[in-house]
Amino acid sequence: MSQPAARAAEPLAAQFQTNPPREVPTRRNTELVLLGFATFIVTIALVLVEANQEQELTASIIWLGLAYLGVLTGAHLAVRKWAPYADPVLLPCVALLNGIGLVMIHRIDLALAERATQQGKDYTPAVTAQVLFTVISLVFFVVVLIVVNDHRTLTRYGYTAGLIGIAALALPALLPSSLSEVNGAKVWLKLPFFSIQPGEFAKILLMIFFASFLVSKRDLFMVAGKKLVGVELPRARDLGPILIAAFACIGILVFEKDLGTSLLFFSVILVMLYVATERVIWVVLGLSFFAVGCVIAYNLFSHVQQRVANWLDPLATYDQAGGGYQLAQGLFGLGTGGVGGTGLGAGRPDMVPEANTDFITASIGEELGFIGLAAVLMLYLLVAMRGMRSALAVRDTFGKLLGGGLAFTMVMQIFVVVGGVTKLIPETGITAPFLSKGGSSLLANYILVALLLRISDAARKPAARPKPQQQPQAPIAEAHTVLVQRPPAEGGAQA
Repeated sequence: MSQPAARAAEPLAAQFQTNPPREVPTRRNTELVLLGFATFIVTIALVLVEANQEQELTASIIWLGLAYLGVLTGAHLAVRKWAPYADPVLLPCVALLNGIGLVMIHRIDLALAERATQQGKDYTPAVTAQVLFTVISLVFFVVVLIVVNDHRTLTRYGYTAGLIGIAALALPALLPSSLSEVNGAKVWLKLPFFSIQPGEFAKILLMIFFASFLVSKRDLFMVAGKKLVGVELPRARDLGPILIAAFACIGILVFEKDLGTSLLFFSVILVMLYVATERVIWVVLGLSFFAVGCVIAYNLFSHVQQRVANWLDPLATYDQAGGGYQLAQGLFGLGTGGVGGTGLGAGRPDMVPEANTDFITASIGEELGFIGLAAVLMLYLLVAMRGMRSALAVRDTFGKLLGGGLAFTMVMQIFVVVGGVTKLIPETGITAPFLSKGGSSLLANYILVALLLRISDAARKPAARPKPQQQPQAPIAEAHTVLVQRPPAEGGAQA
């Protein structure tokens, strides 16, 4: 074979040997440093609470901070091993949010314990259970990273996830109030030893279902129907999925008395549908269906009318049962905090009912002020932006839809929470991710973050290099013939 032909036949691997691609840094050390910084902030916040509450400052606070760092380091090592190219900012932001939530729950425990002592009652701190839930959630976080080694495998279980998610969502509405209702909302499954909110896990399962469904049926939603005022409307037979979603969310609002969950689910479905089709008409139609359903629910059900009345004027229903007392107290707390806040441990967040769950953002706004609450909201925004960035960078459509849905869920959930506390929208009763007391929300959101890390790992992981191939040998028929001369025999040489 000639020299130029041999050069032309060189495989692609030879190019990588002469000009290798740039190695992508994993940034795991950056993640570890950020986790240490988050732990430092949480420890300082705990010191401020103890100091303002005139509690004894001992070395135990340092040990608590080190223990929190140790638990997070375990999660970091799991990410380093099973998702080495994952986004290095997601886990530290979540760790800081979780730590701030633990500090605020502990601060509210101190106030409630003091009130119970004055009344001659006993009080069990809620932060102990929340710390246990944090450890359990991180264990599940690691399990998800190990089990889901490729997010694309979830497409095999799309319809199964959808079926289980719908069943989990509808179960509290079908059970009697004694087994499912807490504070007027039927969203719980109360078991003998613990309680759980199935809807927290249903949101993840339904997102997996809708992502896989939209990938397989995307062309169905791209077909345009008749035009109206220059806008191409979808075909009537293609409206089935969005109508089912709208009726399901209205059913949650009516039978479970949970405005926050219904608004969260429907908004996530609309966003995933828009991302899959890039057609604004689906969002317009979806919001129209939901608005009509809310108007019908308002005219038929008294508890919906009560929520709207509390939203319009909480002081008018201040003294009524189920009235605007909680909302008004939360607004008073935010007003007391002002711009700079009263200081950690120096406010009165215990005067707001459910201050450590539904209204924990009001407690943060009172003691950290507008600046502190805005910083917490920026952490949520950072988590969502990094998740969206990973969703855009991943190569497969399913990962883009699922990652976008998971990231948007974080933004929408905190919008619903803060919107209800600040009277921007009617009060919802939904919990703030990683901040509020509750094991179901914490566990579900750590699973959500694990899936986001898995998608970001796939997005940032460099493409596999082609294996170097050996130079192919020429066929025997084309091999060169070499003539070998036999040496003369000894007898012949003498002759």
